[in-house]
Amino acid sequence: MGMMLKPRRNRRSGWGKGLLDQNKIARMSRSKIKVMLVVFFHWKGIVYHEFVPRGHMVNKQLYQKVLARLRDAVRRERPALWGNQTWMLHHDNAPAHASLLIRSYLAKHHTSVVPHPAYSPDLTAADFFLFPKLKSTLKGRRFQTIEEILENAVRELRVITESAFQEAFQQWKKRWERYIANRGEYFEEGSA
Repeated sequence: MGMMLKPRRNRRSGWGKGLLDQNKIARMSRSKIKVMLVVFFHWKGIVYHEFVPRGHMVNKQLYQKVLARLRDAVRRERPALWGNQTWMLHHDNAPAHASLLIRSYLAKHHTSVVPHPAYSPDLTAADFFLFPKLKSTLKGRRFQTIEEILENAVRELRVITESAFQEAFQQWKKRWERYIANRGEYFEEGSA
């Protein structure tokens, strides 16, 4: 998203003069350059990220390849988690994530998956923590190239502190407790 100035006519007429001076107001305009980020993280920070190639969608085949690269990243960068197989995956129920191909792949590789209830974006830490945090730091800035977007997004991911990730996982835990206490019924944030 970027800012763009557009002229706006003042519709009030002043003493029969017709339109008053044109005022300029700031309006948001959507960026023409878009990228999609796939990111995996835990309570200490980012484990793995990659950008979806331009013109591609996240379908089950692409997601399976991403998961293979994630497994390699966990093996290389988090050997303690890899060695004792204590890492778990939590993703939402997007079609690519919930497909038989992905479920079979994860089962074959003994990857534990935290089940995600249907229609519960408020239980996905990426949706309530990571992506809003990333968007807020990039909002209003204009990028001319995809490379600029990628560089800035990665830079912003890297400056998120370990304590911020820890707080996000505490929030995730509280949201799950609330979900369980409400027996899966929908609730508004801030309500009982």
